[in-house]
Amino acid sequence: MNRESDSNGIMVAILAGGRGDRLSEITRSIPKPLVRIGGQPIIWHLMNYYYCYGFKDFAIALGYKSGAVRKWFDEYRASDAANGWHVNLLNTGNRTQTGGRIKKLTSAIGNRTFMLTWCDGLSNIDLKDLLTFHRSHGKLVTLTAVRPPPRYGYLELDGDSVIGISNKLRGSNRWINGAFFACEPGVFDYIEGDQTRFEREPLENLARDGQLMAYRHPGFWECMDTIQDRKILNSIWSSGRAPWALWG
Repeated sequence: MNRESDSNGIMVAILAGGRGDRLSEITRSIPKPLVRIGGQPIIWHLMNYYYCYGFKDFAIALGYKSGAVRKWFDEYRASDAANGWHVNLLNTGNRTQTGGRIKKLTSAIGNRTFMLTWCDGLSNIDLKDLLTFHRSHGKLVTLTAVRPPPRYGYLELDGDSVIGISNKLRGSNRWINGAFFACEPGVFDYIEGDQTRFEREPLENLARDGQLMAYRHPGFWECMDTIQDRKILNSIWSSGRAPWALWG
């Protein structure tokens, strides 16, 4: 897949410093970016997906167990599997919130458009189309709106009577933030400091100022928040039809 003309010069910022408390059975010993899906760390899957669209430059915000992530990258670079990634690993602190981590990437990103994501979500978002949409409207930030996959049956009620049970959520109008962003450097001005959560005040204020747009993605999206989520992703990978595996 050749996306060089779309991604050339654009950095991908990945937040990879959180503790992953809802995965604590695993993350007590390894950081969340190194939790494995199909034998490879989730950060490997995520970076390969961006790479398939021509994105080669990565700024990765580390925190919890940063040494383990650095060691994995050192070993991966030394292996025969190493590809053309250009990786800048930055320690942004163990207790820094998402906005603070983004702010600490300012010097690495500079005055240019950048992509942004968390280190726990996989999708088949068309990154070329996302970037094209972002450039078309001239606002500071584009987030990807996704429909969360169904986890439980949804009850249809008439008073206290159950009149139906449905597992269908993707056909509804419910959209959530899928945490795949395209951003302009002006977004840094919306982040106050280390304890700022990007998904709170910065996004709320960007929306208030008319600087936040949504790119709708109705396709596959899955976030690895829990042990069950990891099992789901591993099952999808084992099927041989993982929607994000463009390199397969």
